[in-house]
Amino acid sequence: MSERSPNLNMPYLQPAQAQKHVTHNEALQQLDALVQITVQGFDATVPPGAPANGERHALGAGATGAWAGQDGSLASWDGIAWQFIAPGEGWQAWGIGESERRVFTGGAWSRPPVAQLGINSAASSTNRLTLASEATLLSHDGGGHQVKINKAAAGETASLLFQSGWTGHAEMGLAGDNDWRLKVSADGSSWTEALVIDRSSGLASGAAVQSTAGDTTPGRLMRADFGYGPGNLVGTVAQSGGMPSGAVMETGSNGDGAYLRWADGTQICWGVKPHGALDIQSAAGGGFGSAVITENFPQVFAAAPSVTLSVVCTSGDHDGWAALTGCTASQFSLQHLKLSPTVSQDRELHFQAVGRWY
Repeated sequence: MSERSPNLNMPYLQPAQAQKHVTHNEALQQLDALVQITVQGFDATVPPGAPANGERHALGAGATGAWAGQDGSLASWDGIAWQFIAPGEGWQAWGIGESERRVFTGGAWSRPPVAQLGINSAASSTNRLTLASEATLLSHDGGGHQVKINKAAAGETASLLFQSGWTGHAEMGLAGDNDWRLKVSADGSSWTEALVIDRSSGLASGAAVQSTAGDTTPGRLMRADFGYGPGNLVGTVAQSGGMPSGAVMETGSNGDGAYLRWADGTQICWGVKPHGALDIQSAAGGGFGSAVITENFPQVFAAAPSVTLSVVCTSGDHDGWAALTGCTASQFSLQHLKLSPTVSQDRELHFQAVGRWY
Protein backbone atom coordinates (compact mmCIF):
# COMPACT_ATOMS: atom_id res chain seq x y z
CA MET A 1 0.00 0.00 0.00
CA SER A 2 1.26 3.46 -0.92
CA GLU A 3 2.14 5.85 1.87
CA ARG A 4 0.62 8.88 0.08
CA SER A 5 -2.80 9.55 -1.45
CA PRO A 6 -2.81 9.70 -5.31
CA ASN A 7 -4.53 13.07 -5.77
CA LEU A 8 -3.78 15.36 -2.82
CA ASN A 9 -0.54 13.58 -1.82
CA MET A 10 -1.57 13.28 1.82
CA PRO A 11 0.13 10.76 4.14
CA TYR A 12 -1.67 7.53 5.08
CA LEU A 13 -1.59 6.02 8.54
CA GLN A 14 0.55 2.87 8.41
CA PRO A 15 0.01 -0.42 10.33
CA ALA A 16 1.60 -0.41 13.79
CA GLN A 17 2.74 3.16 13.19
CA ALA A 18 3.92 5.02 16.25
CA GLN A 19 2.67 8.55 16.89
CA LYS A 20 -0.20 8.23 14.42
CA HIS A 21 -1.40 11.68 15.39
CA VAL A 22 1.59 13.24 13.59
CA THR A 23 0.64 11.69 10.27
CA HIS A 24 -3.02 12.40 10.85
CA ASN A 25 -2.40 16.04 11.71
CA GLU A 26 -0.16 16.43 8.65
CA ALA A 27 -2.97 15.21 6.43
CA LEU A 28 -5.47 17.53 8.12
CA GLN A 29 -3.08 20.44 7.69
CA GLN A 30 -2.73 19.67 4.00
CA LEU A 31 -6.50 19.38 3.62
CA ASP A 32 -6.86 22.75 5.31
CA ALA A 33 -4.47 24.23 2.74
CA LEU A 34 -6.11 22.64 -0.32
CA VAL A 35 -9.85 22.63 0.31
CA GLN A 36 -11.65 25.87 -0.81
CA ILE A 37 -8.33 27.33 -1.99
CA THR A 38 -8.04 31.09 -1.52
CA VAL A 39 -4.68 32.74 -2.17
CA GLN A 40 -3.48 36.26 -1.46
CA GLY A 41 -2.50 36.54 -5.10
CA PHE A 42 -1.25 34.75 -8.20
CA ASP A 43 2.28 34.74 -9.60
CA ALA A 44 3.78 35.80 -6.27
CA THR A 45 7.61 35.76 -6.10
CA VAL A 46 8.57 37.57 -2.87
CA PRO A 47 7.56 36.09 0.53
CA PRO A 48 5.77 38.52 2.89
CA GLY A 49 7.66 39.62 5.99
CA ALA A 50 4.99 38.67 8.53
CA PRO A 51 2.58 36.12 7.09
CA ALA A 52 -0.57 35.18 8.96
CA ASN A 53 -1.19 31.59 10.00
CA GLY A 54 -2.81 29.77 7.07
CA GLU A 55 -1.87 32.47 4.55
CA ARG A 56 -1.50 31.05 1.01
CA HIS A 57 0.13 32.27 -2.21
CA ALA A 58 0.23 30.89 -5.75
CA LEU A 59 3.86 31.21 -6.77
CA GLY A 60 4.98 32.39 -10.18
CA ALA A 61 8.26 32.11 -12.06
CA GLY A 62 11.39 33.44 -10.34
CA ALA A 63 10.35 33.00 -6.71
CA THR A 64 12.94 34.30 -4.22
CA GLY A 65 13.91 34.01 -0.55
CA ALA A 66 12.15 31.23 1.33
CA TRP A 67 10.23 30.46 -1.86
CA ALA A 68 13.29 29.94 -4.07
CA GLY A 69 13.04 26.82 -6.22
CA GLN A 70 9.31 26.47 -5.65
CA ASP A 71 8.03 28.13 -8.83
CA GLY A 72 4.43 27.16 -9.58
CA SER A 73 3.77 25.74 -6.11
CA LEU A 74 1.15 26.69 -3.58
CA ALA A 75 2.92 28.17 -0.55
CA SER A 76 1.03 27.86 2.76
CA TRP A 77 2.30 29.31 6.09
CA ASP A 78 1.63 26.93 8.99
CA GLY A 79 2.62 29.41 11.68
CA ILE A 80 6.24 28.24 11.74
CA ALA A 81 7.38 27.59 8.16
CA TRP A 82 6.21 27.60 4.57
CA GLN A 83 4.68 24.40 3.30
CA PHE A 84 4.80 23.86 -0.47
CA ILE A 85 2.22 21.86 -2.41
CA ALA A 86 2.44 21.16 -6.14
CA PRO A 87 -1.00 21.92 -7.68
CA GLY A 88 -2.54 19.42 -10.07
CA GLU A 89 -4.06 20.00 -13.50
CA GLY A 90 -7.51 21.57 -13.17
CA TRP A 91 -7.19 22.80 -9.58
CA GLN A 92 -9.07 26.04 -8.96
CA ALA A 93 -8.28 28.93 -6.64
CA TRP A 94 -9.67 32.38 -5.84
CA GLY A 95 -7.18 35.28 -5.86
CA ILE A 96 -7.97 37.91 -3.23
CA GLY A 97 -5.70 40.51 -4.82
CA GLU A 98 -7.09 39.98 -8.31
CA SER A 99 -10.69 39.31 -7.23
CA GLU A 100 -10.98 36.48 -9.73
CA ARG A 101 -10.96 32.73 -10.07
CA ARG A 102 -8.19 30.93 -11.93
CA VAL A 103 -7.51 27.34 -12.99
CA PHE A 104 -4.12 25.61 -12.90
CA THR A 105 -3.49 24.26 -16.41
CA GLY A 106 -0.38 23.76 -18.47
CA GLY A 107 1.85 24.59 -15.50
CA ALA A 108 0.32 28.03 -14.83
CA TRP A 109 -2.67 29.67 -13.16
CA SER A 110 -4.93 30.89 -16.00
CA ARG A 111 -8.29 32.58 -16.28
CA PRO A 112 -10.76 29.85 -17.29
CA PRO A 113 -12.51 30.21 -20.65
CA VAL A 114 -16.26 30.60 -20.37
CA ALA A 115 -18.28 28.70 -22.98
CA GLN A 116 -21.49 30.59 -22.16
CA LEU A 117 -22.33 33.52 -19.93
CA GLY A 118 -25.78 34.76 -19.07
CA ILE A 119 -26.10 37.92 -16.98
CA ASN A 120 -29.63 38.21 -15.62
CA SER A 121 -30.69 36.04 -18.57
CA ALA A 122 -30.08 32.55 -19.91
CA ALA A 123 -27.33 32.10 -22.51
CA SER A 124 -27.66 29.67 -25.41
CA SER A 125 -25.47 27.91 -27.96
CA THR A 126 -26.18 30.78 -30.41
CA ASN A 127 -26.26 33.71 -27.97
CA ARG A 128 -23.39 32.54 -25.79
CA LEU A 129 -23.18 35.94 -24.13
CA THR A 130 -26.58 37.18 -23.01
CA LEU A 131 -27.34 40.26 -20.93
CA ALA A 132 -30.65 41.59 -19.65
CA SER A 133 -30.19 45.13 -18.35
CA GLU A 134 -31.48 48.68 -18.66
CA ALA A 135 -28.07 49.80 -19.94
CA THR A 136 -24.63 48.46 -20.83
CA LEU A 137 -21.40 50.33 -20.14
CA LEU A 138 -18.15 49.57 -21.95
CA SER A 139 -15.47 51.90 -20.62
CA HIS A 140 -11.76 52.45 -21.15
CA ASP A 141 -9.01 51.07 -18.94
CA GLY A 142 -6.64 54.01 -18.96
CA GLY A 143 -7.04 55.12 -22.60
CA GLY A 144 -9.40 54.56 -25.51
CA HIS A 145 -11.85 51.74 -26.09
CA GLN A 146 -12.85 49.79 -29.21
CA VAL A 147 -15.71 47.38 -29.81
CA LYS A 148 -14.65 44.88 -32.47
CA ILE A 149 -16.95 42.66 -34.55
CA ASN A 150 -15.00 40.21 -36.69
CA LYS A 151 -16.24 37.84 -39.39
CA ALA A 152 -14.57 34.83 -40.97
CA ALA A 153 -14.80 35.86 -44.65
CA ALA A 154 -16.02 38.68 -46.91
CA GLY A 155 -19.27 36.87 -47.69
CA GLU A 156 -20.23 36.54 -44.02
CA THR A 157 -21.90 39.13 -41.78
CA ALA A 158 -20.48 41.40 -39.09
CA SER A 159 -23.23 43.81 -38.07
CA LEU A 160 -25.41 45.34 -35.39
CA LEU A 161 -29.08 44.34 -35.59
CA PHE A 162 -31.71 46.53 -33.91
CA GLN A 163 -34.95 44.78 -32.96
CA SER A 164 -38.33 45.65 -31.53
CA GLY A 165 -40.36 42.80 -30.05
CA TRP A 166 -37.68 40.43 -31.37
CA THR A 167 -38.32 41.63 -34.96
CA GLY A 168 -35.43 43.29 -36.81
CA HIS A 169 -36.02 46.80 -38.14
CA ALA A 170 -32.51 48.20 -38.72
CA GLU A 171 -29.09 46.70 -39.35
CA MET A 172 -25.71 48.27 -40.00
CA GLY A 173 -22.27 46.82 -40.67
CA LEU A 174 -20.68 44.44 -43.15
CA ALA A 175 -23.40 42.22 -44.61
CA GLY A 176 -22.46 39.91 -47.47
CA ASP A 177 -19.35 41.88 -48.49
CA ASN A 178 -16.95 44.44 -47.03
CA ASP A 179 -18.91 47.59 -47.93
CA TRP A 180 -20.57 49.34 -44.99
CA ARG A 181 -24.36 49.07 -45.22
CA LEU A 182 -27.33 50.50 -43.36
CA LYS A 183 -30.56 48.56 -43.94
CA VAL A 184 -34.09 49.10 -42.66
CA SER A 185 -37.20 46.93 -42.60
CA ALA A 186 -40.85 47.40 -41.76
CA ASP A 187 -41.52 43.74 -41.00
CA GLY A 188 -38.13 42.11 -40.37
CA SER A 189 -38.43 40.14 -43.61
CA SER A 190 -38.17 42.61 -46.50
CA TRP A 191 -35.14 44.92 -46.25
CA THR A 192 -34.16 48.17 -48.00
CA GLU A 193 -30.54 49.28 -48.26
CA ALA A 194 -30.83 52.92 -47.21
CA LEU A 195 -27.11 53.69 -47.36
CA VAL A 196 -24.08 51.90 -48.79
CA ILE A 197 -20.53 53.24 -48.38
CA ASP A 198 -18.06 51.79 -50.90
CA ARG A 199 -15.09 50.33 -49.03
CA SER A 200 -12.57 51.57 -51.64
CA SER A 201 -13.82 55.03 -52.62
CA GLY A 202 -15.86 55.99 -49.57
CA LEU A 203 -18.68 57.17 -51.87
CA ALA A 204 -22.33 56.75 -50.87
CA SER A 205 -25.27 55.15 -52.65
CA GLY A 206 -28.57 53.55 -51.67
CA ALA A 207 -32.24 54.42 -51.35
CA ALA A 208 -31.49 57.46 -49.16
CA VAL A 209 -29.31 59.10 -51.86
CA GLN A 210 -30.38 60.84 -55.10
CA SER A 211 -30.35 58.41 -58.02
CA THR A 212 -30.30 61.07 -60.76
CA ALA A 213 -29.98 64.85 -61.00
CA GLY A 214 -33.74 65.02 -61.50
CA ASP A 215 -34.53 62.89 -58.45
CA THR A 216 -36.40 65.21 -56.06
CA THR A 217 -37.92 62.50 -53.85
CA PRO A 218 -38.61 64.07 -50.41
CA GLY A 219 -36.16 62.88 -47.75
CA ARG A 220 -33.38 61.84 -50.12
CA LEU A 221 -29.82 63.07 -49.56
CA MET A 222 -28.43 65.30 -52.31
CA ARG A 223 -25.37 64.06 -54.19
CA ALA A 224 -22.57 66.57 -54.69
CA ASP A 225 -22.58 66.00 -58.46
CA PHE A 226 -26.36 66.54 -58.63
CA GLY A 227 -26.69 69.47 -56.23
CA TYR A 228 -25.23 72.95 -55.96
CA GLY A 229 -23.29 74.75 -53.29
CA PRO A 230 -20.47 77.27 -52.87
CA GLY A 231 -18.02 74.98 -54.65
CA ASN A 232 -19.95 74.64 -57.91
CA LEU A 233 -22.22 77.68 -58.27
CA VAL A 234 -19.75 79.26 -60.68
CA GLY A 235 -17.72 77.01 -62.95
CA THR A 236 -18.20 75.20 -66.24
CA VAL A 237 -21.82 74.52 -67.11
CA ALA A 238 -22.66 71.23 -68.77
CA GLN A 239 -25.69 69.12 -69.61
CA SER A 240 -26.54 65.54 -70.37
CA GLY A 241 -29.82 64.70 -72.04
CA GLY A 242 -31.14 68.16 -71.27
CA MET A 243 -30.32 67.87 -67.53
CA PRO A 244 -27.68 70.13 -65.94
CA SER A 245 -24.54 68.25 -65.00
CA GLY A 246 -22.08 71.06 -64.24
CA ALA A 247 -22.03 74.38 -62.41
CA VAL A 248 -25.03 76.72 -62.02
CA MET A 249 -23.47 79.45 -64.14
CA GLU A 250 -20.38 80.09 -66.22
CA THR A 251 -18.83 83.47 -67.03
CA GLY A 252 -15.95 84.54 -69.23
CA SER A 253 -14.70 87.01 -71.80
CA ASN A 254 -12.50 87.26 -74.87
CA GLY A 255 -11.75 89.73 -77.65
CA ASP A 256 -15.34 89.57 -78.87
CA GLY A 257 -16.96 90.48 -75.54
CA ALA A 258 -18.25 88.81 -72.36
CA TYR A 259 -20.78 86.05 -71.75
CA LEU A 260 -22.90 84.42 -69.04
CA ARG A 261 -24.22 80.87 -69.36
CA TRP A 262 -26.84 79.36 -67.03
CA ALA A 263 -27.35 75.69 -66.26
CA ASP A 264 -30.87 75.82 -67.73
CA GLY A 265 -29.43 76.66 -71.19
CA THR A 266 -29.83 80.45 -71.16
CA GLN A 267 -26.87 82.39 -72.63
CA ILE A 268 -26.29 86.15 -72.61
CA CYS A 269 -23.46 87.81 -74.58
CA TRP A 270 -22.59 91.49 -74.50
CA GLY A 271 -19.76 93.82 -75.40
CA VAL A 272 -18.49 97.18 -76.61
CA LYS A 273 -16.75 97.33 -80.00
CA PRO A 274 -14.86 100.59 -80.63
CA HIS A 275 -14.81 101.43 -84.35
CA GLY A 276 -12.46 104.36 -84.26
CA ALA A 277 -12.83 107.06 -86.89
CA LEU A 278 -15.57 105.41 -88.89
CA ASP A 279 -16.01 107.71 -91.88
CA ILE A 280 -19.64 107.55 -92.81
CA GLN A 281 -20.04 110.54 -95.16
CA SER A 282 -23.33 111.95 -96.29
CA ALA A 283 -23.76 114.06 -99.42
CA ALA A 284 -22.81 117.67 -99.15
CA GLY A 285 -25.54 119.64 -97.58
CA GLY A 286 -27.34 116.67 -96.00
CA GLY A 287 -28.60 113.10 -96.53
CA PHE A 288 -27.57 109.69 -95.14
CA GLY A 289 -24.28 107.84 -94.95
CA SER A 290 -23.89 104.16 -94.03
CA ALA A 291 -21.44 101.27 -93.50
CA VAL A 292 -22.06 97.50 -93.05
CA ILE A 293 -20.02 95.61 -90.38
CA THR A 294 -20.02 91.96 -89.21
CA GLU A 295 -19.09 91.02 -85.61
CA ASN A 296 -18.57 87.68 -83.74
CA PHE A 297 -20.27 86.68 -80.49
CA PRO A 298 -17.88 85.80 -77.63
CA GLN A 299 -19.60 82.39 -77.42
CA VAL A 300 -21.60 80.45 -79.99
CA PHE A 301 -25.34 80.05 -79.45
CA ALA A 302 -27.39 76.97 -80.24
CA ALA A 303 -29.42 79.12 -82.67
CA ALA A 304 -29.56 82.75 -83.72
CA PRO A 305 -30.22 84.87 -80.59
CA SER A 306 -32.14 88.08 -80.04
CA VAL A 307 -29.75 91.05 -80.45
CA THR A 308 -30.04 94.65 -79.20
CA LEU A 309 -27.70 97.36 -80.60
CA SER A 310 -26.81 100.91 -79.70
CA VAL A 311 -24.21 103.39 -80.97
CA VAL A 312 -22.34 105.87 -78.80
CA CYS A 313 -20.40 108.67 -80.55
CA THR A 314 -17.21 109.54 -78.73
CA SER A 315 -16.23 112.51 -80.97
CA GLY A 316 -17.92 114.73 -83.52
CA ASP A 317 -21.65 115.26 -83.66
CA HIS A 318 -24.02 112.78 -82.15
CA ASP A 319 -26.57 111.91 -84.73
CA GLY A 320 -26.38 108.33 -85.98
CA TRP A 321 -27.59 104.84 -85.14
CA ALA A 322 -27.15 101.16 -86.09
CA ALA A 323 -29.53 98.65 -87.59
CA LEU A 324 -29.22 94.84 -87.45
CA THR A 325 -29.01 93.39 -90.94
CA GLY A 326 -28.37 89.69 -90.18
CA CYS A 327 -27.70 87.20 -87.35
CA THR A 328 -26.46 83.60 -87.03
CA ALA A 329 -25.52 81.46 -84.03
CA SER A 330 -21.94 82.78 -84.09
CA GLN A 331 -22.05 86.36 -85.50
CA PHE A 332 -24.22 89.31 -86.40
CA SER A 333 -24.16 92.02 -89.11
CA LEU A 334 -25.20 95.64 -88.74
CA GLN A 335 -25.35 98.85 -90.73
CA HIS A 336 -24.21 102.15 -89.30
CA LEU A 337 -26.34 105.12 -90.34
CA LYS A 338 -25.39 108.79 -90.03
CA LEU A 339 -26.94 112.11 -90.87
CA SER A 340 -25.07 115.24 -91.94
CA PRO A 341 -22.69 116.95 -91.51
CA THR A 342 -20.12 115.25 -93.68
CA VAL A 343 -17.45 114.66 -91.06
CA SER A 344 -15.85 111.50 -89.60
CA GLN A 345 -17.00 110.36 -86.16
CA ASP A 346 -15.40 108.10 -83.54
CA ARG A 347 -18.05 105.77 -82.22
CA GLU A 348 -18.57 102.64 -80.09
CA LEU A 349 -20.99 99.83 -80.82
CA HIS A 350 -22.78 98.37 -77.76
CA PHE A 351 -24.52 95.03 -78.21
CA GLN A 352 -26.40 92.46 -76.15
CA ALA A 353 -27.57 89.03 -77.34
CA VAL A 354 -29.90 86.65 -75.48
CA GLY A 355 -30.45 83.04 -76.50
CA ARG A 356 -29.58 79.46 -75.55
CA TRP A 357 -26.33 77.51 -75.55
CA TYR A 358 -28.16 74.15 -75.89
